[in-house]
Amino acid sequence: MSMGDKPLRWEVRGRDVLGVGAISNFVDDEVVTPSGETVQRQYLTHPGAVSMVVWDEEADTIACLHQYRHPVGMELLEIPAGLLDGDHEVWLDAAQRELAEEVELAASRWQVLVDICPTAGACQESQRIYLARGLTPTQRPEGFVLEGEEAEMSWEWIDRATLLEAVLDGRCQSQALVTGMLALETCRLSGRLDTLRGADAPWPIRSRPRP
Repeated sequence: MSMGDKPLRWEVRGRDVLGVGAISNFVDDEVVTPSGETVQRQYLTHPGAVSMVVWDEEADTIACLHQYRHPVGMELLEIPAGLLDGDHEVWLDAAQRELAEEVELAASRWQVLVDICPTAGACQESQRIYLARGLTPTQRPEGFVLEGEEAEMSWEWIDRATLLEAVLDGRCQSQALVTGMLALETCRLSGRLDTLRGADAPWPIRSRPRP
């Protein structure tokens, strides 16, 4: 049997929308298990997201954001990230847009580090984490304005080894940053940087209809 996730959808007998939000809805599904048992499962819908480890190889630094996150009551150290703009948006286009919007950079080399489901038991979100290299300054997209928490965020270059130590010491808790940095270090030490998946690699969970 092959190793990995597999597509599977149990029968949904009914759904109640418990709350409607700007990005996510809170839903309650009545799910039928293979044994015939009926269970209730509540979760958030989500459009999906992309994030990127932005690596200046010459300086050996990573572009990091300082952003307030209200649900956890902390300013987190994060990597650039953003939501997908609809089911049909090209994933790389979304990543390139977010990189320009948040840190005013463009990258000439894009690869896929990892694909993750950050909170699969409570949220529908799937996220692709890219590795972005070959960096040059660029301007934010025309008409884009930073709002809300983004208007207060800042960013800086952080030494890669120093950032990795902060992750392992528990001083950084953003799931995308932690996952992305550990994936980068694994690939760097194992010699896999040149064999990472291409930027347009299939993303199986995004190719299936969402419930």
